[in-house]
Amino acid sequence: MDDAFLDDFRQTIDRAAERLLGYSDSEASRHPAPGQWSRKEIIGHLIDSACNNHGRFVRAQLQDDLVFPGYDQDAWVRVERYQDRPWNELVVLFQSYNRHIVNVMATADAEELTRPRARHNLDELAWQTVSAAQPTTLEYFMRDYVEHLKHHLRQALPNEDERRAR
Repeated sequence: MDDAFLDDFRQTIDRAAERLLGYSDSEASRHPAPGQWSRKEIIGHLIDSACNNHGRFVRAQLQDDLVFPGYDQDAWVRVERYQDRPWNELVVLFQSYNRHIVNVMATADAEELTRPRARHNLDELAWQTVSAAQPTTLEYFMRDYVEHLKHHLRQALPNEDERRAR
């Protein structure tokens, strides 16, 4: 992975953690609307995503395809009861786990990152899916992970103008 991408990922994680810790536990517990995740649940989902994708990123370097099991995101968030967890612990875990993933990405074998894989299920797993008929790479999957993370951070961290308007 290129240094600029990895630096951006590190900065995204660290800046987000700093901003997230600016919310109180009660603010982080608030659901923006019925049926929508609270900040705690969004960060919990990102922890679950980190857990699942960490294993995928390691296994992808040891196998010929990019075929991995999925998981029921809503069920994981419900079962792990992120809503009941202390906010600062969730933020620290989010930051630490993703810093570990930065290291996994940084130390991944360059050939494994760019080797096209004809067999994959990124048509089901990726945030920005890839047709099952189109080969893809581990590097694509890793970059997609970061874009997914940024998408959810935008939900959890509205820009300052939106925050002041509330």
